[in-house]
Amino acid sequence: MGFDPVLVAFVACVIGGFGSLPGAVLGGFLLGVAEVTMLIILPQSAGGLASAAVFSLVALVLIWRPDGILSPARDKGDKI
Repeated sequence: MGFDPVLVAFVACVIGGFGSLPGAVLGGFLLGVAEVTMLIILPQSAGGLASAAVFSLVALVLIWRPDGILSPARDKGDKI
């Protein structure tokens, strides 16, 4: 019954980073803006695809910053 709000809250925490409360808040705002933007951009008949588009954007964020948006940047690669 409450699966959709819990899923959205979990995704917001993933976007912002689990160790950061400001990051989770920012993730929630970004998730809300992305979902409303997709509802505006997509035609009325494809309104159900808004969640799929938003979760695709979440996948891209996870590829770009896997620790969250507000996590400190880490150097990647070999250090000699």
